[in-house]
Amino acid sequence: MKRFALLSVLLAATGCGYHRAGQATHIPAGVRTLAVPIFKNNTQSYHTEVAFTQAVVHALNNRTRYVVTSDEKPENSDALLNGTITSQTVAPLTYDSSTGQTSSYLITIVAKVVLTAPDGRVLYKNNGFSFREQYQSTQDLSAFIQEDSPAVQRLARNFAQALVSDMMESF
Repeated sequence: MKRFALLSVLLAATGCGYHRAGQATHIPAGVRTLAVPIFKNNTQSYHTEVAFTQAVVHALNNRTRYVVTSDEKPENSDALLNGTITSQTVAPLTYDSSTGQTSSYLITIVAKVVLTAPDGRVLYKNNGFSFREQYQSTQDLSAFIQEDSPAVQRLARNFAQALVSDMMESF
């Protein structure tokens, strides 16, 4: 009876999709070099694509063993990661009841990412990565600090971590 119970547990664990970290990858084993050119930006926002590209390169360098380059030619790397910022919106979130001014905003950025092999085969694709970040506005105009840029930086780091995890794992 104990053997049957142990066998049942083992079969259930292997059949549920459980795997060790790094074992369920979208990227073939032969890939050693990833090219990550600057993301495209289809919005009117300034430098969002740079922040996102830098965050992705940083995450890949810190969390994987791939050699990361910025070369745009697919034949010079084992895989090419192209990204596009498809939308960026900033919406008022809360208001100061005494002044009627906006006190916080919600920034939303949507990106499309495609990882391709040199032969054009799609290794990974996500057309709708969507990330949101709330930030406070400064009410004191003498000490005014533009807070949307740090919010984009935080969003880019979260995006990069999620992207690398999603590419490396099939969760």
